[in-house]
Amino acid sequence: MSTIHDQAMNYVYQQVLQRLLSFFSRAERTALQLLIQRLAVAAGGMDRIGEFKVLATQSGTRDCCYSLALLRAAQLSIAGRAPGTFQLRVATLRGGVVPPAALHNMHRSFSALFLYDDPRVELLMVDHREVLPFNHQEPVSETGREANRINLLMVGHRRVWNEDLVLWDDSYLATAEFLGQVARWNNGVDALLSSDSARSQEAFLLGLDRAARKAGIGALPKRGSGFDELFNLLDGMGGDYYRELHPEADLRPWRPLGQFEACRRTSYIGIDDIVVGKMEERWPLLSDFLGYQADELQCEAGPGESADPVVTAYLSGLHACYVDGRNYEAGVSEYLQRCLASMRRRNVPEQVCERFLASFGNLSDLSEHRAQAVASLQRNFGLNESQLICLLFTPFIEGGAGLERFLRTCHPGMLIAMSDLHRAMQGLHAPDQVLQWMTEVSGLPVHLISRLYAMDSISMGEQVSPAAEASDVKVAVGDRSAEG
Repeated sequence: MSTIHDQAMNYVYQQVLQRLLSFFSRAERTALQLLIQRLAVAAGGMDRIGEFKVLATQSGTRDCCYSLALLRAAQLSIAGRAPGTFQLRVATLRGGVVPPAALHNMHRSFSALFLYDDPRVELLMVDHREVLPFNHQEPVSETGREANRINLLMVGHRRVWNEDLVLWDDSYLATAEFLGQVARWNNGVDALLSSDSARSQEAFLLGLDRAARKAGIGALPKRGSGFDELFNLLDGMGGDYYRELHPEADLRPWRPLGQFEACRRTSYIGIDDIVVGKMEERWPLLSDFLGYQADELQCEAGPGESADPVVTAYLSGLHACYVDGRNYEAGVSEYLQRCLASMRRRNVPEQVCERFLASFGNLSDLSEHRAQAVASLQRNFGLNESQLICLLFTPFIEGGAGLERFLRTCHPGMLIAMSDLHRAMQGLHAPDQVLQWMTEVSGLPVHLISRLYAMDSISMGEQVSPAAEASDVKVAVGDRSAEG
């Protein structure tokens, strides 16, 4: 019965391969052969390919879905001509930045590629440091959502108050930790494969360096360009990337316990040089075969970004209003012009640019969009506007150096409680009303505010500005740049 079943499944897999190949151009078929050769060399020869395990991360973007289809074609092609083929681990980091539409894109592409129930494939997701089977219908756990919120705020409060707000810097840390741990789980993997461009790799490492300094780990060591030394770099960052931000008792271990190798030497296989063709040429494969559904007004978000342009415009408006001394509309308008310039540089069709701009309506009345952004941040991250404004001013770090500025601008009625606030941040006794106000306005428990009070701000100096970085290049691991 087992033999009959195996024969039937092999027939199904070959049918999947033939249909997949029917969508490939001649250039893509050549790219596929180059990918197979690259995998064979990395495995130490085709006779050892059956012992080789490849990790691909998945975030539901078009580039991730396309790269996975190419990798699946390689796996099935090898299986049809050799005794064995490589094992495939597909892993997703769950969090507030992964919209439901992206999860459904993953599910549809996994189904089309017959990844479910293939013993040569592992489909995993990570939620709050726990490795679980992938389930696109499973919401992020409440404990995971709360941890994401706290880490976002803790990392965010380490910035210099008048520098640009990079709200999702924490996601660089989370992504890096995810890569390092999922590569070691359950006997580990031999290689991470992605189609990240060299520019995207550098942008990710730049963001990771910034986030590591904010988390108290310190600057990353000097390295060669790109991801070739990525896993050595991650090993050098130590165990828990959040160890300086939280008391040891608050740190949650990776689970399932005992299933992570102490050390795993994972290599990197880049395929950005062999991925060919323009994006519009891939749409039949993406939409007709993989079931990919695009939302043209949603960004292909990576770490350090929001997938929702309404949210990013809102943050730009807040910064203009509270930090730059301009009005809210000026900040939104500046963000929109930056996005349009980037879209036109990438040859996005003009009608898409026009729909993007029209989605914001009349800039003189942005109350509806502001309400949408607030609702999105509350739903996905548990953040409200007062907590974001507090984050803009970073009033707790450096011994509360920015506290008076924050109070005078936003909460003048609390100036009378300045001494009590400083006492509370030092861990000393303070009135309950003061403690409650600190928690409500910041979104952080008092004991973590006290940790921030003892920390310095981290200046980004001459790093590429987050606004320019986000508008010019997408830095999701597993994605190429937004070019093409």
